[in-house]
Amino acid sequence: MNILSAIIVFKNLHEVRRLCHWGPIIALTVIAVCSSMAILDSIIWYWPLDTTSGSINFIMLINWTVLILYNYFNAMFVGPGYIPLKWKPENQQDTMYLQFCRVCEGYKAPRSHHCRKCNRCVMKMDHHCPWINNCCGHLNHAYFTSFLLLAPLGCIHAAFIFVMTMFSQLNERMKVILRNKTSIEVWIEEKAKDRIQYYQTEEEFIFPYDLGSRWENFKQVFTWSGTPEGDGMEWPINDRCHQHTLTIEQLKQKADKRVRSVQYRVVEDYNGAWCPLGKGLNTFFRSPCTEEPRINLTIGEIIFATRGTK
Repeated sequence: MNILSAIIVFKNLHEVRRLCHWGPIIALTVIAVCSSMAILDSIIWYWPLDTTSGSINFIMLINWTVLILYNYFNAMFVGPGYIPLKWKPENQQDTMYLQFCRVCEGYKAPRSHHCRKCNRCVMKMDHHCPWINNCCGHLNHAYFTSFLLLAPLGCIHAAFIFVMTMFSQLNERMKVILRNKTSIEVWIEEKAKDRIQYYQTEEEFIFPYDLGSRWENFKQVFTWSGTPEGDGMEWPINDRCHQHTLTIEQLKQKADKRVRSVQYRVVEDYNGAWCPLGKGLNTFFRSPCTEEPRINLTIGEIIFATRGTK
């Protein structure tokens, strides 16, 4: 609303009261939910700063939202145009061809009709729309039609984002199941390889829970009963491993992490906000997309960084 306030001019504050109606409340809620979810899913699925196509996709989503709201609010606040109260045609003889409106105490111009909801005679009245809490008529016909065109186009784009997001999530889950390796365990395995390469040891790390067959891995999760196999404490493992292969590797990584930690001095205060808008757009868009809390930082504090990726 703030973005469009410089574009949409209210005739008077009374017009703002049109928002206090079930139609605009529902319509704007749907627009807000669909737009915000599409933008959020787009950030997760198609990071806008990674590729040109990602940036175009993100800009298009923002563009749909702006255009939809622009036409919606104009359809609502510009209105259809009303015949002035007590209106009479300039040529007095024309009154014999026009209907008289007792409510507005004036004549109805050609194509105008009296709206009981608006309690005014409306220019080229088509219908009263509850979703904009106003009539569709002469002045807002183009805005209203543009809104009806842009809304489904934006929904199609949003639906595509939703489908691709869910498909990408499904694809990731299937990789986890077919490899019998969780996202955390993938990270542990990567760090194991990094540790072995860094110290040039001759040891070999074998992930213990990959049973060597996608079907066998699949059966560890999906069963006819719906209950996964095992008690959650001990697991079927690769023949070359034992129950504590992974936990031993984790202990080695913990010790290595303490040795390889890097000391930093804080040069700028940070309140731990999840959305660091105050630190610039680059920092905002490149922050990790996670629900984990951020650390409050104060200038001069010493911190130890124990993990990171390039």
